[in-house]
Amino acid sequence: MGLALVHSRARAGVRAPAVRVEVHLAGGLPAMSIVGLPEAAVREAKDRVRAAIQCAQFEFPARRITVNLAPADLPKDGGRFDLAIALGILAASGQIPVEALRDVEFLGELGLTGELRAVDGVLPAALAAAEAGRRLVVPTGNGAEAALASAVQATTARTLLEVVASLDGRRVLPAAEAPPARAEPGPDLADVRGQLHARRALEIAAAGGHHLLLLGPPGCGKTLLASRLPGLLPPMSEAEALETAAVASVSGRGLDPARWQARPYRAPHHTASAVALVGGGAEPRPGEISLAHHGVLFLDELPEWTRQALEVLREPLESGVVTISRAARQSEFPARFQLVAAMNPCPCGWAGDPSGRCRCSPDVIQRYRARISGPLMDRIDLHVDVPRLPPAELRPEAAAGEDSATVRARVVAARARQHARTGCCNARLGQADTAAHCRLTPTDQALLERAIDSLQLSARAMHRILRVARTIADLAGSDTIASAHLTEALGYRRIDRRAPMAA
Repeated sequence: MGLALVHSRARAGVRAPAVRVEVHLAGGLPAMSIVGLPEAAVREAKDRVRAAIQCAQFEFPARRITVNLAPADLPKDGGRFDLAIALGILAASGQIPVEALRDVEFLGELGLTGELRAVDGVLPAALAAAEAGRRLVVPTGNGAEAALASAVQATTARTLLEVVASLDGRRVLPAAEAPPARAEPGPDLADVRGQLHARRALEIAAAGGHHLLLLGPPGCGKTLLASRLPGLLPPMSEAEALETAAVASVSGRGLDPARWQARPYRAPHHTASAVALVGGGAEPRPGEISLAHHGVLFLDELPEWTRQALEVLREPLESGVVTISRAARQSEFPARFQLVAAMNPCPCGWAGDPSGRCRCSPDVIQRYRARISGPLMDRIDLHVDVPRLPPAELRPEAAAGEDSATVRARVVAARARQHARTGCCNARLGQADTAAHCRLTPTDQALLERAIDSLQLSARAMHRILRVARTIADLAGSDTIASAHLTEALGYRRIDRRAPMAA
């Protein structure tokens, strides 16, 4: 009897749990079975592995072969175990040394010719292999992704034959190499003409990590402003970049290793479903809110989204994670994104415009705005009017505003103050930290309480106003929140949900 153990990794959300591929050869009629909760693609590995071994000029044992993927209660999917199964069969039959498999993990799908094909979820597997202290062998197509985990010793191979030759000591596999970072200049804030109030709100949102709602008629620049926010945010740390890249790696939509440090910007269409936003499926995959992790999620035409799709945002906006539960498994994905939403003031889009072209009644406007629930609006820190600009401000020779680099420098300085004080940006402050670091004078506290009572805002809204005021003070380099900072923060929450939008 022959027995071999090979190390591999499964995919469970953004985690890569260890899987031990146990291959046992016994007497009896030739047959091969795979156990350990394999899904269809894993069960079909028996045919791919047999053809790959034979095409590589090795002997496929004419014995009873049992492959166990342990732990048995962890669902296994995809072709990522093909290489490990093939190596286990070769080791159990004595064609390669068993000892060579001890400190190495293997990932890769096999073609019928023995070619190794790329699989998804390699970055989480590389990070987990580094923690386990093992080397990692991946297909050449996954080499750049595996190399992002600098702590792991990752090598690449093109075929099963190359892997076997390396285990026999006849060949040295090339190390996985990350491509050079590709710095692509994003949209610049200098392209936005006028809109000083909206530009200021965009800077505050970037400095404190606050969520933002832009309200204005069609064509006033809401989408233009939203697309400039990623360029104002500070660079991601290596840990943040790896978290974001890991989500992209398991999404099945591909990861660009050259842009793994760029903040994501996601702008799904308003017809997207709730599942598209939060993720899901029979094999849970991350949705748009997770793909925007540590970046920006832009939702245009906010009232046109279905109520169900918008309501699923409420918990992730607070917790920064989303948990997808299925009968067989539960997957958790990070979702610490910054929301930027845009909407028109009424169905025709021109309520409040000086032209007076809007003919929507107050009841129609109220019904239009009521498509967005109060609890969701409560979670958006900044509500900003974006008016239509006069033609003179749109001339090519009109004075341009500050560029993204200038504003980003102030944002980075404000973020540095916040992290030195609490270790996080102001939007993520807990209730205790908000009370400790967002203190007001008695006069300003009375002003805040009058405003909360007048607008009938919730306690959550009050805390968010305090955090916005703290961000404004940080941009000004102030250690305390002054009356001007609080007044400006209140100006961004003046929308009364009980009445139609004011003209």
